[in-house]
Amino acid sequence: METIAQEEHGDVNSRSRMGVVVNGRQFLTGNSEKESSMLANHFGNILSIPYGDMNNRHLQAMPLSEVANKVHMFLANSTKEEHFKGLIDWVELHRPEPAVAKIYFKLQETDGEAVVVSSGQGLPVNEMDFGYGKPDFGSYHFAWGGQTGYIASMPSTKKNGDWIVYAHLKQKHLDLIVSQARHVFNPVTHSYLRFH
Repeated sequence: METIAQEEHGDVNSRSRMGVVVNGRQFLTGNSEKESSMLANHFGNILSIPYGDMNNRHLQAMPLSEVANKVHMFLANSTKEEHFKGLIDWVELHRPEPAVAKIYFKLQETDGEAVVVSSGQGLPVNEMDFGYGKPDFGSYHFAWGGQTGYIASMPSTKKNGDWIVYAHLKQKHLDLIVSQARHVFNPVTHSYLRFH
């Protein structure tokens, strides 16, 4: 995030924002039979996207470990059963009004770049078959047209521990990843996906 903050028009007074998708199902399993049945007939996601923001000047001065601690702090309250029960109540109260997480909008003039981080590591891509064979690659993200970036990882269908990391980012951020993390990421090519 440091380099992204530096590149945002050189404005150290703007703020960078990061949201992390949290799956609520694991926090709503319940201890009693009544609580366990709460999700028995629910189809769909139960997601929360808590986020944090920080002044770019402070972000640039912090070691990465401190940034990780800040992320942990804004996630902590969203990994509790009470948070998701409250979120479900809020959605039911405001139905059928559509709702979108705040991270997807610039709320203040000083709001800078934003990115949401998610994971598809639990998605059983290897087990899917829609009648024409198992897929070589799967994704659950769609580009909805907003300005907020999105990064997610999926298990590789090679079953070798690799991750497929996909990103929906501005070109300057993709260029930054290519220039700064070429040693971490390899491009997904047809020959990589067609391993069998």
